[in-house]
Amino acid sequence: MKPSIIPVGDTAVDVVFENKIDPIINSQIRNLQSKLEQEAITGITGFLASFRTLTVFYNPMQISWPELKSILTKESQHLDSALHTEKTIVHLPVLYGGEFGPDMVNIEKQSKLSSSEIINLHSQPQYLIYMLGFLPGFAYLGGLDERLATPRLANPRLKINPGSVGIAGTQTGMYPIESPGGWQIIGRTPLQLFQPSADDPFYYSAGDYIKFDAITVSEYQAIQHDVEQHQYQIEVEKEK
Repeated sequence: MKPSIIPVGDTAVDVVFENKIDPIINSQIRNLQSKLEQEAITGITGFLASFRTLTVFYNPMQISWPELKSILTKESQHLDSALHTEKTIVHLPVLYGGEFGPDMVNIEKQSKLSSSEIINLHSQPQYLIYMLGFLPGFAYLGGLDERLATPRLANPRLKINPGSVGIAGTQTGMYPIESPGGWQIIGRTPLQLFQPSADDPFYYSAGDYIKFDAITVSEYQAIQHDVEQHQYQIEVEKEK
């Protein structure tokens, strides 16, 4: 299915792909963005990728809408579904259950699984980051085991602690900063997922993969100490 090209005001255009969440579509979107970035087309000022859309921002004084549409039409015709780049896997340590995972009991009731089985299933996949949004560094992840799918809380919390890891429907993710929310919280990472004063405020970006690693209370405390002392080195894998 060929993507649609739709103007969004007079300084942006959406390249809209098939209406579903799919890793192949996500790869095509990132591939298109990569191609356009490499060509450094005069007038294109930025990009914003989401589940099924690539928004291309442009300066109409430098490139006209017909010119841009022609370029996007041409470049989006033959997109490889695989990016020829290294796969980046970012490891996030997580302490599951207890006071850091107050909704684990809800997941147990929904899934009919034990907490240890839930932890094992949740920490096995490499989750693709489809996009970032909602909060700074909030990653929309794909790949949750369907047995763990659980509805959001009927009554959202007014406060969810930074680093909390949760499940909502068929998605999982983590809260980088304190926020209200209705996700079922099953654990927490001691890492500071949003570091606004750093040159790169996030450990990850769209197109990377997240791997949750289960840790103990003592490991959580040790990592938290190292983070506070700016001594923790996050684990990042590269696969070709």
